[in-house]
Amino acid sequence: MFAKVLKADAARIEAHLTAVLARDPDLPVVQGMRYAVAGGKRLRGFLVMESARLFGIGPEQSVWAASAIEAIHAYSLVHDDLPCMDDDDLRRGLPTVHRKWDDGTAVLVGDALQTLGFELVLDPSSHADPAVRAGLAHSLAQASGRSGMVLGQALDIAAEHADTPLTLDQITALQAGKTGALIVWSAQAGARLAQEDLTPLTDYATALGLAFQIADDILDVEGDETTVGKAVGKDADRGKATFVSLLGLEGAKTRAKDLVSVACDALSPFGARAQTLNEAAQFVISRDT
Repeated sequence: MFAKVLKADAARIEAHLTAVLARDPDLPVVQGMRYAVAGGKRLRGFLVMESARLFGIGPEQSVWAASAIEAIHAYSLVHDDLPCMDDDDLRRGLPTVHRKWDDGTAVLVGDALQTLGFELVLDPSSHADPAVRAGLAHSLAQASGRSGMVLGQALDIAAEHADTPLTLDQITALQAGKTGALIVWSAQAGARLAQEDLTPLTDYATALGLAFQIADDILDVEGDETTVGKAVGKDADRGKATFVSLLGLEGAKTRAKDLVSVACDALSPFGARAQTLNEAAQFVISRDT
C-alpha cells in the first residue's frame, strides 16, 4: 500500500509543481527550478498528504502544502550541493544545479525555490482560513530557518572545523535540525490543516527523522553511488563523526529499528488508519537511495 500511495502522491506533487512553474518565463533560473524539483522520493510531500488523510483532508487541498515542502527541500539540496557547502557533483543521479548551470544560478534557484514554498503554502487553496495558512507558514519558517534546518546545517559546517568530533548527543541535536525539522513539519501539516492535536504526529516524525538520518549514514558506508544517486563514503573521507562511526554499523542499524518502533507506537491513537504511515517508517530504514 505504501509504495502505491507514495507513487501516486509523488505524481500529483510533480504535476502541481510543473503546472505552477509553467506560468513563468523560460529563463535559466526557472529552468533550474524545474530541474531541481524533478524526481526524488517525495517522502516529505507524502507525509503531508498522508497525515492530512488521517483527518479526512483530500489531496486537492493537501497538495499545496506538500508541494511547498518539496520546494523548500529542493532549495536546501541545491544550496547544500554548492562548492562552498558539500561540493557535490551528483544529485539523484544527475549533475547538480551548479554543475549544469553555474554557482550564481544555483544560488538564485535555491532562493527562488525557498520563496516558492511560502507562496504555495499561503495560497488560499491551501486552506480557506487565513489564520491556518499563516500558522503553516510560520511553522515552516521555524522548521526551515535558524532554529531548524539552517541551524542544523550551520552546526554541521562548524563540526567540520572543530578540534574534536561531535558526541552522539551533539549529532542527534544537529540532525534534528538539518534533517528532522522538515520531516516533522511535513507530518504535522495534516493536523495543522485539520486544526487537531499535533502531538502524535510530532512524536512519530521526530523518531522517523532520526531514523532517516541514521539510514543515510548507513548508506554512506554500504551504498552504491549509482543506486544512491550521489557520492558515498564522503563522511569517512572527511573524518566526520556519524551515527555509524559512533555506534558501529550494526549498532546504528539497531538504533534505526528501535526508532521505527517508537514512531509506529506514536501512531496508536489512529489505529488502522495509520497503516500507510507505519509502512513509511519501515521504508525509511530499508531504502537503498
